[in-house]
Order: sequence, then structure tokens, then C-alpha cells
Amino acid sequence: MKKTTRLIVLPSLLLGLCTAARAQLSEFILPFERDANTTSTYFETIAFYEALAGQYPRQFQLSEIGQTDSGFPLHLAVYSADGAFSPEAARAAGRQVLFINNAIHPGEPCGVDATMLFLRGLLQNEARQDSLGGLVIVVIPFYNIGGGLNRGSYSRANQNGPEAYGFRGNARNLDLNRDFIKCDSRNARAFNQAFARWQPDVFIDTHTSNGADYQYTMTLIATQIDKLSPPLAAYLDGRLLPRLYEDMKRAGWEMSPYVNARGAPDEGISAFLDLPRYSSGYAALHNAIGFMPEAHMLKPYASRVHGTFAFIACVARAMQDDREALQQARRQAIAHTLARDSFALNWAPGPAVADTIAFKGYEAKYKPSEVSGLSRLYYDRDAPYEKNIPYFRRYRTTTSVRKPLAYLIPQAYAEVAERLRWNGVNVERLAEDVELGLDFYYIDEYKTVESPYEGRYLHYGVRTSSRRLQRLFRKGDYVVFTNQPANRYIVETLEPEGPDSFFAWNFFDGVLMQKEYFSSYVFEDLAAELLRGDPELRRKLEQKRQADEKFAQSARAQLNFIYENSPHYETTYRQYPVGRLTEPLGLPLEGRQ
Repeated sequence: MKKTTRLIVLPSLLLGLCTAARAQLSEFILPFERDANTTSTYFETIAFYEALAGQYPRQFQLSEIGQTDSGFPLHLAVYSADGAFSPEAARAAGRQVLFINNAIHPGEPCGVDATMLFLRGLLQNEARQDSLGGLVIVVIPFYNIGGGLNRGSYSRANQNGPEAYGFRGNARNLDLNRDFIKCDSRNARAFNQAFARWQPDVFIDTHTSNGADYQYTMTLIATQIDKLSPPLAAYLDGRLLPRLYEDMKRAGWEMSPYVNARGAPDEGISAFLDLPRYSSGYAALHNAIGFMPEAHMLKPYASRVHGTFAFIACVARAMQDDREALQQARRQAIAHTLARDSFALNWAPGPAVADTIAFKGYEAKYKPSEVSGLSRLYYDRDAPYEKNIPYFRRYRTTTSVRKPLAYLIPQAYAEVAERLRWNGVNVERLAEDVELGLDFYYIDEYKTVESPYEGRYLHYGVRTSSRRLQRLFRKGDYVVFTNQPANRYIVETLEPEGPDSFFAWNFFDGVLMQKEYFSSYVFEDLAAELLRGDPELRRKLEQKRQADEKFAQSARAQLNFIYENSPHYETTYRQYPVGRLTEPLGLPLEGRQ
């Protein structure tokens, strides 16, 4: 593999580079079609889409929807046979929306080229347009632009082509497939708003896998069915997925569920738990079916592109043919989300008894390593097999919560309100100061990763207790009622025990540090006075002394025990500042009489 020089481009050169790339296009021929081990650069990709938009303005539009961390704009392409180029027009016409996202990991670029081929073929063939007339197709041509500009040949050490490709991290070195909730990147902020506006029925986020070796070119992560609203889960599991697997097989690209192996694949594979930080898990919060097609890294690049192309085509055909059932399932799912009174927050693997699936793999064997001399795993391509293997595809709820009537958020946390609005949540504000009795959580337990995870110190294992407290909320504080279609997004981000809650992602870390303390020699007299006036506190202190010898030998620990059980102890320490309104109450709101 030849070494490729990394490309660093200033934003001011974008116009010239795109113009040059467009000039090299010949009847919309992709670099991939000239050399099957080549993927389009970011500039070639945008130039291709600009050329399509110029040639087919009645069916295809390209626009900028926001900035990215790289300094270049994020583009959104919309295909519509009848010119329904806005979400409002698409909904008014009864169209389904297929949303495709490419190059979230630019080292996995097969979706970039596959989508370009798919759209070109669609625009150049009126019969195909007629056959997909019920669809509007929305595409982000190149999501992680910063990673795409950081182009080289070595970062995907085990991948079979293309010759040069982008890097996983974006311009801030963030993995954008972990950024859908926290939105630290400008890319994710623009994406959230576009996704909320379009409210797609199906979302495809194109990827390339790593891991075990097997016979399939294409594997698939679908939204975990136990995390979808029941009507949509039933449709996906009972109708759409079986069709897609059958259609892909007929198209010559037989597909397997994503090979999330417990060891070697023949020992069993597990369904991927797609938390909201990931694309398919994020889609589930909006009652959209999410797919992450994973083309296998060891297959030739051309095969990965054509397999991804086939998957996009199969999804589009299935949506067109089954549009009434899909639309009905989504309507029911949205109504169910609006009406339900409780939501799951955490999941664990389901029953130990697995399903079985037919799997085409290669025998896993061991031999001495040339590097270490120790035993090493390899897959013997001269020993293919087809057999049934365990498939652990179900998850069970371990934590659930009843939704309140509303959440009240102090205006100090504007970043939280901003993200809620980006996702289509109706956020209101108090018109005047008001004192309220609300339920508040206290953070009793939590753990934090030892080193930064995607730029943050992610909390996990969060446990809370709830107290009823009187609190003064100020004019301008935020009110989020839960009688809206975005309920699931609201609950999973505002409930602190959620694995991808805003608390988990450090938006409320200020409450985790105690701000006031005491001087022991001064507090001694006050502590003694408190004990004289509170026999129950004295009894609790004595019980703790008897039960804990180390405590009994520490004067500071005993003073601190009294301090924590006195009016002097700060009530805001570990108090999650978002209040839960659980009883109907008239609130003074801006814009309401």
C-alpha cells in the first residue's frame, strides 16, 4: 500500500477545490468507477452532489444546514420525484422519509460512494423514480468533514482498502458516533436539528465493521427491538427485517446480524445495545427505525460499496412497497410514546436461552504466533462452515421511571434547554418567580470513567433517591411538559439514571462538589449544643460509634456526621437541580394568558 500525504485545506480554498473536482467529473463518473480501490474525497463528493443538483433541479436539491468543527459547512441533499424538498411538503404529500448519513467514520467510506451511485442511478432513470414515488430521500453526503480531510492510508490497519481514506476522529478528535446526545461537535448540533425537522421513518448510518472473519460482506445493526416502542418493534422484527434479509440474499449479498461475538462467532453472537449516544439508538428516541449496515473490512472495497448500495436499494424498495404498514406503525408508536406513563432507562441482556440463526463462518483455529511465540487466533478460510449458532438478541429493562407532568430546569443550564430544542422539544419559560413543591433527586451513588471518554468524564452506575422540596424558580427558568411526541428523548436525557442522560454527560457536575465546610475547633461548641437539643441525633451518633470502630476513633468524622445532620449542611450538595412536577398545577408561562 502506497503512503499517502495527508491533506490539510484552508476553508477559503473550498470553492476552488470543489470547482476543480467538478471539472474532473465526466458524466458524473466517480473516482471509484475508475479505480475500485478508491473512494471520493470530501471535495469530490460535494462537487458530485452540486453537479447532480445543477443537472436535476426539479428532483434534487443541495443545501448547507450548519457549520462543522472543521470550518466547512454541513450539506444536506434531498431527493424528491415531485419536488417535496421540505419536511412540511413531504408530510403534506404523505411521503415517507429515508434519511442516510455517510462518513460518520471517514475511514469507513463505502456509504459515501454507494449513496452517490444510488442517487445518480435514481435521477437518471425515470422508471426507478416512478417505482419509488412515495419516498423522499434525505442524505448527508459527508458528515465527519474534519476526519475526511485528515486523509491517509494507515489508520485502519486491518482494512482491505481503499487506498486512502479519512480518519475516525473529527476536527476536535471526537468520535461522532458517540456525540448524538452531548453534542460537543458543531456537526452533531446541525445533525440534531436536521433530524428533528425531518422526523424520518427510517435512518441509515453507513459503516464498515471490524472483528471476526466470516463469509458475509454485509452485516447489520438494527435498532434493538426491546428499545423501540412496541408497535414499531413488532413491525421491524416481524415484517421489515425478515424482508430485508431475504431481499439482500436475492440480490446476491446475503447478510448476517452484526457479529458481536462472545469469542469466536460459533460460540454465539449478541445483539448490539445501541444506547442513545449511537446513531441507531438516537433514532429510537425519535421513533425512527435505525440501521447501521456494517460492510466487512476484510472484503474488497468494491464489494463493500456494492453491498452497501444493495442495502440502500432494498430498504428503499421495502419502504415503498410497505409504506402503509410502516406509516401506521410509526403513527401508533408516536401515539404510544405520547400516552405512556413510564419509560425504560437501563437494560441488561435478556433470557439466557438464545435464539439460533444459520451462520456462514470460517473455523476459528490457533497456531503459534510469529511475534510472541504464544498461541494466536486465526480464521481458516480453507475451512468454511454453515451451521446454527446462538443469537442472544433480547434485552430486559432493569430500570424504569414514571414520567412527571413536567420538568423544571433552572436557566443556569441553558445548554440543556438548547439541546432539547434542537431535538424538537417544546421548551417554555416561567413568566414570573414562583415557589413550588417539587420532587428532586439526590445523587446517592455514581461512578466515573478513569480517563476521558470522548472529551468527557462519563458517569455510570448512577443511583438516586427522591425528596419533596420547596424551591423558588425564577422568571425565565425552563419548563418542559411531557405531553409531547418527544417524550422519550425528554425522559432519557433528563432522568439522571439514564446511561446517556445529560447528568451522565457532565452537564450538572457542579452539584457533585461540596462548596461549604466547617472548622473543627469552631464547630465543636456548636456540635455539642446541637446534641444537647436533639436526643435523636445523639442516639444516631452513638449507634454509629458502636457499629464503626474507625468512626469512633475519628473526631473529625463524628463532627462531620453531626454537620451533615444539621441545618448548616448545604442542601444543594448532590441535589440534581431539575425538579419534577407530578401534580397538575397552573404555572405562569411566557406567552400564555
